[in-house]
Amino acid sequence: MSIQSDESDIASPVPFEHVIFTDLDGLEGVLVDLNTKKYYQLNETASLIWRGLEKRLSVSHIARELSENYDVTMDRAVSSIRSALGDFATHKLVTQGKL
Repeated sequence: MSIQSDESDIASPVPFEHVIFTDLDGLEGVLVDLNTKKYYQLNETASLIWRGLEKRLSVSHIARELSENYDVTMDRAVSSIRSALGDFATHKLVTQGKL
């Protein structure tokens, strides 16, 4: 199944400048919020999503990468992205955007 046109138009949130991403091994990573001094360990999927946000990629583009790299459906990829974006927003790691 492909993403519907309204999905591809979803604006991706943008990481705050005070949040630093460190790649641990090319797959997993760590986010550090310099304002709160909190850190968050990211699994492979969340790291791929974060890298996409840093590059200002659309949700549909990130979903395609997830689908290709992890052999999941586009629906599952979009669901994973929405979940990660919700987590990032909850912890105030990204600017507000449509989820």
